[in-house]
Amino acid sequence: MSTHVIYPGTFDPVTNGHLDIIVRAASMFDHITVGVAESPSKKTMFELDERVELLRDAVAHIPNVSVEGFSGLLVDFAKQQQANVLVRGLRTTMDFEYEFGLTSMYRKLLPGLESVFLTPSEEYAFLSSTIVREVAIHGGDIRQFVPQQVAAKIKLKIMK
Repeated sequence: MSTHVIYPGTFDPVTNGHLDIIVRAASMFDHITVGVAESPSKKTMFELDERVELLRDAVAHIPNVSVEGFSGLLVDFAKQQQANVLVRGLRTTMDFEYEFGLTSMYRKLLPGLESVFLTPSEEYAFLSSTIVREVAIHGGDIRQFVPQQVAAKIKLKIMK
């Protein structure tokens, strides 16, 4: 059976924690599609096309990873991609509870779509896009939390 895997998220911005999950998932599966969600209900720092571009740059060195933007329901994107597995990162028990509920909904909407949960490496267990944005907005150094090109783009956004 062929496995097509999607790692979905907003990635606003992509962090080293996200990349940790991507690298580890890429070592487990033949191909990973990183699905960048438009998420119109969230006030994102970066537009969808910017987030897709930043992610493509960040994963360019990983041959079995591609990046696609999408809007609408994740299950519709999964159908379009003919995906049958979702990879999700879990940092806390709150993440687990939230993801557990989503997984049940995904199964109702698209039977056969499975979810695989990965915990981040210990050094990234605290890291989230929200924390990175907050630190950056308040003048903190985020270079250890995101790829270099992402840190530079965030700095430019904040200076505007």
